[in-house]
Amino acid sequence: MSSEIKIGLAQINVVVGGIENNVDRIIEFAGRARALKCDLLVCSELVLTGYPPEDLLLRPGFNRRVEQQLKRLCEAVTDIDLIVGYPKKTEAGLFNMGAMIVNGQITHEYAKIDLPNYSVFDEKRYFTAGEQHCVIDYKGLTLGLTVCEDIWHDGPVEGAVEQGAQLIVNINGSPYHSQKIEERNLVVCAKAKKLQTPVIYVNQVGGQDELVFDGASFATDAQGEVVHQMASFDEGLSTVSVKATDKGALIQGTEMVPEMERLESIYNALVLGVGDYVRKNGFKKVVIGLSGGIDSALTTTIAVDALGPENVDVIMMPFRYTSDISQHDAHAEAQALGINYHVVSIEPMYDAFVKQLSPIFGDRPEDTTEENIQARCRGLSLMAFSNKTGAMVLTTGNKSEMSVGYATLYGDMVGGYNAIKDVPKILVYELSKYRNTISQVIPERVITREPSAELRPDQIDSDSLPPYEILDPILELYVEQDCPPAEIVAHGFAKEYVSQVIRMVDRNEYKRRQAAPGVRITKRAFGRDRRYPITSGFRPKVDW
Repeated sequence: MSSEIKIGLAQINVVVGGIENNVDRIIEFAGRARALKCDLLVCSELVLTGYPPEDLLLRPGFNRRVEQQLKRLCEAVTDIDLIVGYPKKTEAGLFNMGAMIVNGQITHEYAKIDLPNYSVFDEKRYFTAGEQHCVIDYKGLTLGLTVCEDIWHDGPVEGAVEQGAQLIVNINGSPYHSQKIEERNLVVCAKAKKLQTPVIYVNQVGGQDELVFDGASFATDAQGEVVHQMASFDEGLSTVSVKATDKGALIQGTEMVPEMERLESIYNALVLGVGDYVRKNGFKKVVIGLSGGIDSALTTTIAVDALGPENVDVIMMPFRYTSDISQHDAHAEAQALGINYHVVSIEPMYDAFVKQLSPIFGDRPEDTTEENIQARCRGLSLMAFSNKTGAMVLTTGNKSEMSVGYATLYGDMVGGYNAIKDVPKILVYELSKYRNTISQVIPERVITREPSAELRPDQIDSDSLPPYEILDPILELYVEQDCPPAEIVAHGFAKEYVSQVIRMVDRNEYKRRQAAPGVRITKRAFGRDRRYPITSGFRPKVDW
């Protein structure tokens, strides 16, 4: 019989393309695992490059650097063994590779068999699928090495078990959405139970552009029960112990972090996504237009939780239609959060713009043009502050508004990143209430009052849009589930609402294409997920 093996699970927040620094982090984690007397440290999918590296993979110099840094890693870590992921270029193609490194030498390599090519994944654009299973005899224990998608389908894991694997090690770059952790655990636990084989599942953590990787690495026993659960949205290192027996491998965990509730999980994903996007792109501070409304209130709170109050500035930019309530509530939130609060009236610049434009406007009546000028004065002010101070502008449009184009190009859409781009309006309210249970920072009136853009007298959102209680479910069906109009109507929504919403969604693709990236928290976000042509002659009909 074998002795007990101690395995470290490394949940590392790497930077895509930061190969040298990523290797430094692996070396650091290897040292920590060595101090815990681990025999083996398991890292995530493509940990050397970060996931997803996208078209960096097409650059020859990128792949050469991977080779160089993999060699450096092998030379630097010789007294603890490793499982790491990296891309490998060969004459047969480019492979999404996992490898076992023992005593500083690569002893086994495994090329990912199932390459995902749906939703946010484009692996068939870059990688060639592997064909061979990888079973490794390691200190008396037989390991089956697999990569991410391999465990979601029949074949790779089953093949490894048929070849004698007593433990499956699955390394991952699995991004978050609001149901992903539960889905992931169900799939992996069902596979372990079916094959009567324990599984170690190690996932990347951290924000990468629109994607957030939640970590939440775990291990199951042979009965499909989770025996070890790491935290979500945090870097970490933890250990499990595994021993081979006549009946298979016995696994014992050391950590069992409780699963987060839905709103807590989503909120933490937003915080991590914003913080990593800002920091990984070389910024320290952000600036937000704080209007006194719910969207900018939630965005500001997320930014403070991600970056600290000392790194967040807000600007209230009142106009003649801005209510006293909005100005009071914006100031109250800034005080509650302890952030820098500035007031810049847009009235003089608006008047100057309109005066200069009046000769070419002629006698045409006022319309949304004047409303958009207000928004663009605000966008100009924010970008000027950004240029002068180096603070990134966070824009504040929610998913409901982005879906139907209820936003102004080069106005309130101006910014480097959008914390709530994938957050529907009703969820904005839910998250605001949730955050106030931690500490009361968003004024109650901001949550309870009727939403308004305040671009004309007595304006409210429902003047232009269906009520959000109707709008959001229609958008979920049409945008996230691709339901045809007739099916949406069959769910009980009025034809006139369905027609209005679909028309607005389809005609505003050009706006969304120019919008700032934002954190993905649903199964189908704009950008990486939902890709529709701007120019299109297809128009769905409600009567179909």
